[in-house]
Amino acid sequence: MSEEFNQQRRGFLGTAAFGLLATQLGLMGNAEAAPVVQDSTPSDRGITDAGTRFSTLKQIKAGVLNVGYAEAGPADGYPILLLHGWPYDIHAFVDVAPILAAAGYRVIIPHLRGYGTTRFLSADTLRNGQQSVFTADAIAFMDALKVDKAVVAGFDWGARIADTLAALWPERFTALVSVSGYLIGSQEANRKPLPPKAELQWWYQYYFATERGEAGYRQYTHEFARLIWELASPQWKFDDATFARSAASLDNPDHVAISISNYRWRLGLAPSEAKYEALEKKLAQFPNITVPTITMEGDANGAPHPDPKVYAKKFLGKYEHRHLTGGIGHNLPQEAPRAFAQAVLDVAKLVAR
Repeated sequence: MSEEFNQQRRGFLGTAAFGLLATQLGLMGNAEAAPVVQDSTPSDRGITDAGTRFSTLKQIKAGVLNVGYAEAGPADGYPILLLHGWPYDIHAFVDVAPILAAAGYRVIIPHLRGYGTTRFLSADTLRNGQQSVFTADAIAFMDALKVDKAVVAGFDWGARIADTLAALWPERFTALVSVSGYLIGSQEANRKPLPPKAELQWWYQYYFATERGEAGYRQYTHEFARLIWELASPQWKFDDATFARSAASLDNPDHVAISISNYRWRLGLAPSEAKYEALEKKLAQFPNITVPTITMEGDANGAPHPDPKVYAKKFLGKYEHRHLTGGIGHNLPQEAPRAFAQAVLDVAKLVAR
């Protein structure tokens, strides 16, 4: 794998860097990347009343975790697994879940490790946030639920997890919706420096690499998360109560440790855990994704994200990219729930059951 290709694959990077790489790799003319442009009208945009929440959560032991999760829809419906990102929580899908449930699907929304009511079973388990642990967590969670097959969808960290699941277990994760596209990365690819403007977008990654950054995030977790929400979705006018509903999940006792571990691991400042090495080696090959896929992007995403033209060739099955206009930012499922739910419904129709 060439050095340029490695740089391209560094997950979830600045648009400027991806534009440069796309030109170098000859991907700019890929017809499959031509987006379907959807305008998000005010009636499409979801700022749910903060009184609407997943009030009854379930718990299940799965792998090293006791996972807290919300569930909606008929128990015998085809499963859809929805995965949130950082620093958000399951309420990113609070408007999406009823739409999918009404269509007859079983909707399953877990708190990731370090969020909400999800807890480690042992105090001795390493609070590890490297890429592959979330993949392993998801497999253990689905096994515990005795779910053999599911459609998987997510954004931010959740999109990366969804990508890894669809890439490595296409027989189980039969279709994919991924906000910001192909986000699988590796420590080796991350060693390559990016242009300064792209690096600037990762300011918090470098902050977290320091003891001061860890202490600062621990002391100001909610303030820090709110800043990320505002920067990543500059046109999303969420209110205090909407933020507080999700911020409560960040009070998980392992949240800071998992967050710091994740970003330090990306920079090679935290080692991989041996038992996940086989998974990381597979992911470091940047596997293609063969299941039906819809990728999505909002026109006002203020977080680092790749150009869709760069990653289109990683999706070898039926594929479509949807570009949302109307000021949609990084938390696309919560900002445009109807558009996100429609993408999940559309890709689910392509699954052979």
